[in-house]
Amino acid sequence: MGRLDGLVAIVTGAARGQGAAEARLFVAEGAKAILTDVLSEKGAEIANEMGPNAKFLCHDVGSAEGWDGVVAEALSTFGRIDILVNNAAIVRPLRLEATEPSDYDDMYRVNQFGVYLGMRAVIEPMKRQGGGSIINISSVAGLTGTSSLFAYCATKWAVRGMTRSAAKELARYQIRVNGIFPGVIDTPMNDGNSDKMNQGMIQATPLRRMGEVDEIAQAVLYFASPSSAFTTGAELAIDGGLSA
Repeated sequence: MGRLDGLVAIVTGAARGQGAAEARLFVAEGAKAILTDVLSEKGAEIANEMGPNAKFLCHDVGSAEGWDGVVAEALSTFGRIDILVNNAAIVRPLRLEATEPSDYDDMYRVNQFGVYLGMRAVIEPMKRQGGGSIINISSVAGLTGTSSLFAYCATKWAVRGMTRSAAKELARYQIRVNGIFPGVIDTPMNDGNSDKMNQGMIQATPLRRMGEVDEIAQAVLYFASPSSAFTTGAELAIDGGLSA
């Protein structure tokens, strides 16, 4: 316990699933956390459960103005920003031929553009304090081609490239940028998939099960903590062997 004592984190998509697990673990490890999501009621409930070291903000990650507000609130409430977890994402299980431009644009705006905006928004406060850690949550779909997830796959590959590029650019400021690539994780994001699709992904996973949100949170904690001080541009697949 206490691996994040004195640090302040922003976690997007924190009203449920992986984001909520990451925020809970951060606070348990001594951090103060800003939780953001568009699911206001659930997000506020999660933050209230965590106590005074957590605060929820309703936030559209695809809005530059929204990011300005989140950063300003984090600084005014907790005084600094040490960690950013770009976790928010949406998925629509569609093949290329069934993907409408509006579907593609929606996933691009949250999954890719939102990550860009988040990284850009925290650079200056992290520079002023001498460094920080950015963790971008991609997907196993950002490591392999995936049928019926065309646009999602495209955005998650983009997150992979942005993470590598940012790691090189921001190292001069002691800002580390690392990527995590979850496989099939037991979260509400899978609710839109057919049972056949979910079972197919489980059968394709060598460990033959879905991952748990806490298994992702532990990896995020490592990249957020001083334990990974010499690690940037790294890629960690937590996918039960799916990408092996």
